[in-house]
Amino acid sequence: MKKLQLLFAFAFITFQFSIAQNLQSPEEFLGYQIGTQFSRHADVVNYFEHMAENSALVQYHTYGKSNERRPLTYAVISSEENIKNLEAIRNNHLKNTGIVSGNSENSAEKAIVWLSYNVHGNEASSTEAAMQTLFELVTSKKDWLENTVVIIDPTVNPDGRDRYANWYNQVKATPYSSSPLAIEHNEPWPRGRANHYLFDLNRDWAWATQVETRERLKIYNQWLPHIHVDFHEQGRNSPYYFAPGAEPFHEVITPFQREFQIAIGKNHAKYFDKEGWLYFTKESFDLLYPSYGDTYPTFMGAIGMTYEQAGQVGLGIDTNEGYELTLVDRVAHHNITGLSTVEIASKNVQELNNAFNKFFQNKQQEYKSYALKGSSDKISALKQLMDRHEIQYQSAGSGKIKGLNYNGSKADFTSDENTLLIHTNQPKGKMVKVLFEPAAKLSDSLTYDITAWSLPYAYGLEAVASNRAVSGTQTAAAAKVSNTTNPSGAGYVTKWNSMQDAQFLAALLKEGINVRFSETPFETENQKFDAGSLVITKSDNSKMDNFDSSLIAIANKHNRQLTAATTGFSTKGPDFGSSQMKIINKPRIGVLRGDGTYSLNYGEIWYFFEKDLNYPITSIDTDDFNASDLLRLDVLILPSGNYKSLLNEQLLKELQSWVKRGGKVIAIEGAIASFAGKDGFDLKENKPEKEKDSAKTGNLIPYNEREREQIKELITGSIIKTNVDNTHPMAFGYGDNYYSLKLGNSSYSLLKDGYNVAYLDNDPVIVSGFAGSEASKKIENSLTFGVEPMGRGSFIYIVDNPLFRAFWENGKLFFVNAIFFVDNDDKARY
Repeated sequence: MKKLQLLFAFAFITFQFSIAQNLQSPEEFLGYQIGTQFSRHADVVNYFEHMAENSALVQYHTYGKSNERRPLTYAVISSEENIKNLEAIRNNHLKNTGIVSGNSENSAEKAIVWLSYNVHGNEASSTEAAMQTLFELVTSKKDWLENTVVIIDPTVNPDGRDRYANWYNQVKATPYSSSPLAIEHNEPWPRGRANHYLFDLNRDWAWATQVETRERLKIYNQWLPHIHVDFHEQGRNSPYYFAPGAEPFHEVITPFQREFQIAIGKNHAKYFDKEGWLYFTKESFDLLYPSYGDTYPTFMGAIGMTYEQAGQVGLGIDTNEGYELTLVDRVAHHNITGLSTVEIASKNVQELNNAFNKFFQNKQQEYKSYALKGSSDKISALKQLMDRHEIQYQSAGSGKIKGLNYNGSKADFTSDENTLLIHTNQPKGKMVKVLFEPAAKLSDSLTYDITAWSLPYAYGLEAVASNRAVSGTQTAAAAKVSNTTNPSGAGYVTKWNSMQDAQFLAALLKEGINVRFSETPFETENQKFDAGSLVITKSDNSKMDNFDSSLIAIANKHNRQLTAATTGFSTKGPDFGSSQMKIINKPRIGVLRGDGTYSLNYGEIWYFFEKDLNYPITSIDTDDFNASDLLRLDVLILPSGNYKSLLNEQLLKELQSWVKRGGKVIAIEGAIASFAGKDGFDLKENKPEKEKDSAKTGNLIPYNEREREQIKELITGSIIKTNVDNTHPMAFGYGDNYYSLKLGNSSYSLLKDGYNVAYLDNDPVIVSGFAGSEASKKIENSLTFGVEPMGRGSFIYIVDNPLFRAFWENGKLFFVNAIFFVDNDDKARY
């Protein structure tokens, strides 16, 4: 028996030794030293698979696919014993938050650390570091894994990374050039930072518009780590940045979270000091905006941090300080901070678990319940976002709810069967506060991103924040619409006030079904329909086989309720054949991209058409665009950008001639400047009051006060209440005001001859976010959305981008209206 036991023991030791012998370092596996090449995403995946296959300390999983079909992956690394009991560890950890029911006392005994690499594709050193960090954790640093579970996402943005790495590998010199002039340090448009749709994934955590974010959140919510690190790169001349973060800190961040950031920073400093590496802390990277890879985890209880390494360049580059920054250096720095983070977590397991437990106790929040009401489509869209974050909600009954009304009214909020309740006394209550609070408190007005995002405004919902917990019931599943055909009737009518309605219209047009919209309210079949309502008549579709059945199938698929009209004779308002019932032609839409355009805004437009609206567009590179292209288009969209070199005097005249013949230009944000003040245009830029002659007075503002003084001219993502002319087709589906997310201080005068669809008067109401005193004056009496008719067509000016990061849901219908409703009924030009 003893011999048999010895034989088994010997076999086990031999097996373990064999596995250890098979385990390769990144250099051995890839065939080059880490930092001397940029690895393709597929090679990174292969290495992580190798580690999982040859180490009992590593599990490797795929959590989804990117838009370009690259795998989204994560590794779980811990001791062999912990790996065997991983599900129990995870459940005990979630019991400690209250998200999973059960006794949490003394059950959470591990630290959970999540390391996210390469969210920006061209900040590529961190993925290389991820491989080295993984190897060292399971070899020289495995003692830390006895009480710590480490999760590594080696490439959050594989599409962006490969766009960058493949480009670099194509153009780099051999040996590489360290001159900043070299092509290998100067990426072409759109660069590798963003994902496939050119979204910045580091701004998408809370809004979860992109597939990478949506799939990652499913796993993140299964773990809710104690510590989350987002690895980045900054300009080539900056030292390394690590925690603690900069002010403003959001008020929900706890003293423990602040203090532990300092402890982590000091641990990093110990290693950097030893190596003689420079670093800085407490500057630039604040913790306010909730959709970052450091803030979102922080508001979910973690110690969320950004680590920034100098880079965004190739294998080596000369810096302004006279030394060469190499990829080998950048990898080493990220490797050290990754390991240091795991080390300090391992040394503070109990403190992390105790603080985590307290964070998820939310009985003391100022506002106990947020009540929201609006169209069922808008409520449904908000529910989808809450589901992605696994935030709980309920339905309210009918009654009065007292509290802070988001529209500024002092009247009681009247709830109905479609009112949604979201309470703060739930495990994720602090995140609820962050997302729904009317206005975030600013401890400092110098911030890194927008300062307002409140979801009731973003989704166009009436809302009230109550100091008392409002009782509610479980929400019922949305009712499924089941329309039936009415072949003997004159047609069908349906409402218009949501993106779901816009998706339905797009589907009809793509199927060749002719649709009209009403320019004024009307009544038929004992129902009232607002301006913008869709009218689909038998007459307009008489040549279409199976018209009724095709229409009903599309309506049922999109869950749109149709009203069958037995007659085209309206009891009030225009009849179906009236000139006020405008036909909606199927427009051919072109969107400019490439040099001169702002890549993120082009990506927002691209994503909107492909994912939100599901309607085809033609993307045209600015290098290829000329006046003859206009003959193939009905609508030309200019993303925000600088078009000085493209829109020369001749092309501008061609564009005006095309619009006069019935074309339509939609200019967004920075693109509007191309037309302001030009001959033949009504649009003018608002100019601030003339300053004193600096030649006489000089600038006497002290050097150390200049930055503070400049913020008076800034608007950093504020929510502003605008006036709306909702009788104009561009505003159909809206009330008489709209809460706009204003991203900057650009200001244009109100149109004299055109239509001021949404605008600010002489006393702009800023409901949330920072706006400097001078910037606030500049936007008085200014345009938000405007239409300038020109001949048979029009120029449409969108000053505040409603597609920003795809999360400002309530603004999207303005954009749809501009495409389909404004000057789109002239069949002669199609």
